Amino acid sequence: MKSPTQFLFQQKHILLKLLIFIFCICSINRNNICCNQHFATPSSFSPSLKQLKLEGYLSFEELNYAAKDFGNRCHFFPLAILYPKSVLDISSTIKHVFEIGAITDLTVAARGHGHSLEGQAQAYQGLVINMESLQEPAMKFNIEELSYVDVSAGELWINILHESLKLGLAPKSWTDYLHLTVGGTLSNAGISGQAFKHGPQINNVYQLEVVTGKGEVITCSEEQNADLFHGVLGGLGQFGIITRARIALETAPKQVKWIRVLYSDFATFSNDQEDLISSQDTFDYIEGFVIINNPGLLNNWRSTFHPKDPLLASNFSSAGRVLFCLEVAKYFNPEDTDSTDKNIDILLSKLNYIQSTVFLSEVSYVEFLDRVHVSEMKLQEKGLWDVPHPWLNLLIPKSRILEFAQEVFGKILTDTSNGPILIYPVNKSKWRKGTSMVTPDEDFFYLIAFLSSATPSSTGKDGLEHIVDQNKRILSFCEKRRNGMKQYLPNHKTQEEWKHHFGPQWELFARRKSMYDPLAILAPGQRIFRRAAACEQQ
Repeated sequence: MKSPTQFLFQQKHILLKLLIFIFCICSINRNNICCNQHFATPSSFSPSLKQLKLEGYLSFEELNYAAKDFGNRCHFFPLAILYPKSVLDISSTIKHVFEIGAITDLTVAARGHGHSLEGQAQAYQGLVINMESLQEPAMKFNIEELSYVDVSAGELWINILHESLKLGLAPKSWTDYLHLTVGGTLSNAGISGQAFKHGPQINNVYQLEVVTGKGEVITCSEEQNADLFHGVLGGLGQFGIITRARIALETAPKQVKWIRVLYSDFATFSNDQEDLISSQDTFDYIEGFVIINNPGLLNNWRSTFHPKDPLLASNFSSAGRVLFCLEVAKYFNPEDTDSTDKNIDILLSKLNYIQSTVFLSEVSYVEFLDRVHVSEMKLQEKGLWDVPHPWLNLLIPKSRILEFAQEVFGKILTDTSNGPILIYPVNKSKWRKGTSMVTPDEDFFYLIAFLSSATPSSTGKDGLEHIVDQNKRILSFCEKRRNGMKQYLPNHKTQEEWKHHFGPQWELFARRKSMYDPLAILAPGQRIFRRAAACEQQ
């Protein structure tokens, strides 16, 4: 018979084993933790991190900043935030995490301007690197035959625009919103209305500096370390953290003729869009959006369009119908106004829009490119910017776009929308081959972006739950019809879903991961590869 002391010791031993088992299970499932976990626990590795010699610093307090993003739905608290002042700070930190990898499951996430939607730039109980803190060395311009600018990956595109315009230059390809970091958009693709002409932003970069998951600092390009270069572009942060980029530049225009026309028939609308992006002489920017009884500020936030005609295209009442707006722009300099106007008239004459709906505005190049930020400020004032954003971004093959429109705009979204719905085609021939970016198999495909917002007091058809359910219905339709859809800014929960997303590219993607980030330290918020837990490695 066991003594009370022996019995108590046995119970404590069993309890200790149980706690270790629970810790291991929690570590294994760390990447599947439900959104809105607002707690953080101390880590035994804090002392070793504090001993790192850095030009910048590590903060173990005030972690709220790194536990949220633009999506405002997932909140994973990190262990610490790194504010680097040099690339060496990032390299040393990652190298340290890699070296202690056998005894910890610490992960690292690079956070730019925090515009991710589902916690992709967060690292639960890991390290978040504030890339905007990395501003050195300063921008360096080359204005010879091949014009480019070398910039920190933590630099905002809006700052590059302002600095390059001083030299009469500007990057070729943009996103609709410029208050994003270079590293952030290059890790995805960077798509906007110029992509049909110049390709996405990942097409317009000559060289990168990357810190791999081993802490190595590698310069790469098409000619040097090309495998890493292609992998990192559109690579969702899986193979390395971009710390510097060489961005292609072109001569910048001064003014923009900004035009909108309306359609009541989707097939006519899409045919005109496709003709425009396939023509040699065409507009410089081509997008479009859907109007479903949406005159409110939340549904038009991405535009500060102010045509001379008092009837705004963005506020045009659809009177119960679904309308489609073609949005185009022509860049020019004041001395070329007459010829530009004639060219616009010729281009418009070939289109089949509703003739009474031509809305034209003339703005500066900067005003046009930075139009979303103006609307952001208005929403900030009304408390409507920092709300949940359950966005859904899809790439649909051209051959299936009519079927998609009939189902989604005719049945799933019928009487309202909770934000702008963008829709426009791009040409894959303009896209760089070999990157990690996944697109549909066809040469032409459409970007469709459901940019929804859910205000705190919203319920019913304006509520978060309804919007999320609506997104699921759209995805379910695509899956059932097997229409070749791919998600842009993808959000998948399991590796099987990611394998399906990458398709034939998965094997290459996985090989690159094992080569450049073998411990799966980087970008845990993407939920693609699981970091091996400490209890699994021992």
